[in-house]
Amino acid sequence: MMRDVGLTVRPASVADVHSLVELRLANAEAHLALDPGIYRVPPRDAVVRHFTAVLADDSGRDGVLVAEARDGRVVGMIEMLRQPDPPEHQILRPEPSAQVHTVVLPHARGLGVGAALLKAAERWATDRGITYLSAGIHHRNVGAVRFYRRHGYTDAGFSLGRRLGVR
Repeated sequence: MMRDVGLTVRPASVADVHSLVELRLANAEAHLALDPGIYRVPPRDAVVRHFTAVLADDSGRDGVLVAEARDGRVVGMIEMLRQPDPPEHQILRPEPSAQVHTVVLPHARGLGVGAALLKAAERWATDRGITYLSAGIHHRNVGAVRFYRRHGYTDAGFSLGRRLGVR
């Protein structure tokens, strides 16, 4: 399905922080429209600090990849955030895992950008011994649910919750 759009997927660098921030903030606006009771637009300076710290961390614990179009513009990103193992006293088996967050600019959707990013993220994870990837998707984000399902992601259970002090 990937059309020849001259796409390059590569590790993000500090030079990409501005593009990563714009992608995160645009994604936040889209999610805010899905459910303002859950989502917010984070402060720009907090997003700058986050990506600057992740990209400066030489341990490589977490990763960020970008999709760059032929003209050099970043049109998408995927962030891989390693999850901690459950504490020894809990019943869940430890499994090296990471959560993925994919963002593709609206004009670049349907061109295989997300698929290329996800494939590269899976290689990144496998190279680091990670055996399970998860994507936390809001149920109203039908396009994202469809995208991840198309790439083999399935329901991983339910997350039930209750707001306290609210009837």
